[in-house]
Amino acid sequence: MFAAERRQLILEMVRANGAVSLRELARVVQTSEVTVRRDVRALEAEGLLDRRHGGAVLPGGFTRESGFPQKSHLATAEKTAIADLAASFVQEGEAIVVGAGTTTQELARRLARVSGLTVVTNSLLVAQALAHANRVEVVMTGGTLRGSNYALVGSGAEQSLQGLRVSRAFLSGSGLTAERGMSTSNMLSASVDRALVQAAAEVVVLADHTKLGTDTMFQTVPTELITRLVTDEPPAHDDRAATELQALADQGVQIAVAGASENPGGDQVPARRQQRRDVPLPGPRRGQVPGGGPGLRTTTAHGEQPPGGERPRVADLRRR
Repeated sequence: MFAAERRQLILEMVRANGAVSLRELARVVQTSEVTVRRDVRALEAEGLLDRRHGGAVLPGGFTRESGFPQKSHLATAEKTAIADLAASFVQEGEAIVVGAGTTTQELARRLARVSGLTVVTNSLLVAQALAHANRVEVVMTGGTLRGSNYALVGSGAEQSLQGLRVSRAFLSGSGLTAERGMSTSNMLSASVDRALVQAAAEVVVLADHTKLGTDTMFQTVPTELITRLVTDEPPAHDDRAATELQALADQGVQIAVAGASENPGGDQVPARRQQRRDVPLPGPRRGQVPGGGPGLRTTTAHGEQPPGGERPRVADLRRR
């Protein structure tokens, strides 16, 4: 494929999906990420798209929302790894809320094996993934169906969440920055996500590396309310994604990197703690360290804390 043909195909993919990772572009045009990165730079110089951490987006700073058919084919391997790791944080007998999205749909498929679980969701896809799980109780919100992502939104959905209290909320979105937190491109979806956050004592954000540094129109979860981010391992060349992860960690977000390994010999620095909302639950919180609150820690792919209570820099988690 000639360079002009590659760049035209890259441009068409970005216009169709709003945001595409370099990995996905390289796979579709059947070339290396180095070549794709060069093509993206050339298209950016012409003002046809904008580069983002590990990918490309529509120009103008704010990405538009892609439909479910497009999003379901993006970063599939990354979403699978994120869902595997996120499922390890869910314990038997918990009550949780799970928001709409293709990554949360992958999570729901893994939650079907958790005994005694109660899942509250506004996503038809999440409910469908759990429909035949005999040991999982599914509670759906009310609301109006939004066909583009198969989610229930509107005042009906928000009102059905009032008075609800669960241990954790698992949410995804269109973008995530340390400065603004998680955001999405649709006002109705953002409003329901905010209601889901209010129902949970802890908030777990699921976001692959292509969403890091991407800012969209409507804020859903400010950074100070995010308990943990579950993400995939950024490409080795993606220093900007590592910088964004470190900034999130410095603001008190626990970072769990799917596929990352510990690096005991790497440089370690203490993280700055920030005040975090601590909503009391009915009864003792599962898995809470005695005498501890929602303390800051970095988890590994197995959900374990590094020895000695110290936390490695996020950049070190990428090293193998």
